[in-house]
Amino acid sequence: MNKVQQATAFQAFKTTIPVMFGYVPIGMAYGFLLVKTGLPWYWAPLMCIIIFAGAAQFLALSLFAQQKSIAEMALAVFLINSRHMVYGISLLERFSLFKWAKPYLIYGLTDETYALLTTVDPPEGCDRERFDFLITLFNQSYWTLGSTLGALLGSVIMWDAPGLDFALTALFIVLLVEQVKTLKRPGPFLAAAAGVLMFNLLGFPGQALTGGIVLGSASCFFMVKMVKSGVKK
Repeated sequence: MNKVQQATAFQAFKTTIPVMFGYVPIGMAYGFLLVKTGLPWYWAPLMCIIIFAGAAQFLALSLFAQQKSIAEMALAVFLINSRHMVYGISLLERFSLFKWAKPYLIYGLTDETYALLTTVDPPEGCDRERFDFLITLFNQSYWTLGSTLGALLGSVIMWDAPGLDFALTALFIVLLVEQVKTLKRPGPFLAAAAGVLMFNLLGFPGQALTGGIVLGSASCFFMVKMVKSGVKK
């Protein structure tokens, strides 16, 4: 490794330190919850390597525990991560100049990685492709490390951590509040809640998640048409 590559690696690591302080503890909570859900500890690093989807991984634990179908899991994860399509579109021009790292950069894109890639410039004279690759790799490593440590601790600690599973609920409450504050249109969220309530009242609790997602998504499309036509909410 020459001096330029060393400087690039050091700058990428320095840039990702704030992400490390966030990913490691949250990853540990995820790994701990994973083994308490009944899954073996090695699922934590496997999911972090194969899926690497943060909030969707937390959601997967809840869906596993509720024995939801693969179709419901896939639909829920797709909708949660659909925002990454917007991120990807904004990076098309930048990634089009890359060669060997492009597939991994597309796969490893997260909210935090996107924020760093679009705000931090690489050191002068270094390869931008390598710089972006290292930022993405470091961030995934932090998440994988934290999750694995949490899973290993959870497999040897008998404490069931009562209340820790509320981290998932709290996470999505925060996301919900932020989405409502940003959109200022609670219609889709109310439609999703109504769908879940309706399916439960009709005696189909197993399909409540899918029903809520479908109604919430349909409400989004309806809301877009209303906005384009100038109709007030």
